[in-house]
Amino acid sequence: MTTLLVIKEQLMGFFSRFEAYIVAVLKFILSMIALLLINADLGFMQKIDNGAIVLIVSLICSFLPMNLIVLILAAFILLHLYSLSLECAVIVAIVFVLMFLLYFRFSPRDACAVILTPICYMLKIPYVVPLTLGFVGTPMSCVSVGCGTVVYYMLGYVKANADRLAKSKSSSDPESALGSFKYIIDGLLGSDKMLLFVIAFAVVVVVVYMIKSLPVDYSWKIALGLGVVVNILVILIGCSALEVELSVGGVIFGTLISALIVFVIQFFIFNVDYSRTENVQFEDDEYFYYVKAIPKMSVEAPDVNVKRMNYRDDYDDYDDEEDDDDELDYL
Repeated sequence: MTTLLVIKEQLMGFFSRFEAYIVAVLKFILSMIALLLINADLGFMQKIDNGAIVLIVSLICSFLPMNLIVLILAAFILLHLYSLSLECAVIVAIVFVLMFLLYFRFSPRDACAVILTPICYMLKIPYVVPLTLGFVGTPMSCVSVGCGTVVYYMLGYVKANADRLAKSKSSSDPESALGSFKYIIDGLLGSDKMLLFVIAFAVVVVVVYMIKSLPVDYSWKIALGLGVVVNILVILIGCSALEVELSVGGVIFGTLISALIVFVIQFFIFNVDYSRTENVQFEDDEYFYYVKAIPKMSVEAPDVNVKRMNYRDDYDDYDDEEDDDDELDYL
């Protein structure tokens, strides 16, 4: 454990020294991954489905706020959809506007969750996002996770029905256009699986947040364990109620892998020593205060002093001593 704490302190020190550069690099990597996945899933507009464009936009995003990066990614999606179908682009734009109104109103600080949720879905570990936000966010963070979930399932629907959506673009019949709108709306917003995950992730965020805030020992670890159980139970019950087909083994395995990742994150952001808990009581003119103080587990990184041995300097000193001896013998 001591070795892990030393590594943690060294990493935290390194991050604090080069925070501006590290954050810029992380933004660049995150933006590039998101843009590449968007182009891989959609790729209908050839002008922006280009490696050079992705690289330039990612470099620009590395200097921008996260909320602006989210808007740029949404613009990329709409450009691809416009090239495929005007009706589809209009409907998705309306959905984006509604989501952004909710997002900027309730959880504007969780921009990473909106981007990371679709990426984690593609990695088969989407549960890591709601579990993490339960610890570092607020109950309103479920809005960000929900937005990311809706984006993922909308992109999946467009990818699976690209041929059908492309046919509606060439039709000039008003009745056909209205039929296309209805078809797209039903497909984009009528997914029971999407609804199930939005509800499940919202429940997980709220449960984890409430339990980790309790004034009991090991509340964060208890919250993680119960968050895993609640996630699995809600999804399995929802599958039965909504008649959604999901792999039970995939849900359990993905949740356990996500819990392991969150446990590592928890080690860096919340690692305390409950054996040294102190209960402090004091008062002022108006109140009595009862405070429970739990010290953080930390160790000082060892200072490594490297002593440089310069052979040439030692040799010169030795020559000077020999010269002094020769002068004494001469005298």
